[in-house]
Amino acid sequence: MKAPLSLLAAALLLCAGSAFAADCTKAATQAEMNACASQTLTQNDADLNATYMAYRDKLNKAQQSQLREVQLAWLKYRDLSCRFESSASAGGSAASLALQTCLADKTRQRADELKNLAGCQEGELNCVR
Repeated sequence: MKAPLSLLAAALLLCAGSAFAADCTKAATQAEMNACASQTLTQNDADLNATYMAYRDKLNKAQQSQLREVQLAWLKYRDLSCRFESSASAGGSAASLALQTCLADKTRQRADELKNLAGCQEGELNCVR
């Protein structure tokens, strides 16, 4: 699964901003909050990728192909949805924070969805194993 440009940008922001926000519970400046949001997105993306790979490995080839299609469509949805949801802050100092927070939240939700799919019980109607 290829990382979208937004994730690459977030990784760069994390590298640039990590010196600002060693403790995200005390983030006070916009730069610190942006760095923390970037850090959260990077962590959530890593968790999603690990969950995706582990689940994919349980599936047959046809199911793996379907999952890949679903995941690519989901990535497009996530990115477009978050751009829309954060558009009110576009051009402002909190624009990056709003976008990255949305991306991180949706990424966490998707990881949870995949974990639920991977843990479904045999016989469930929506269980792909």
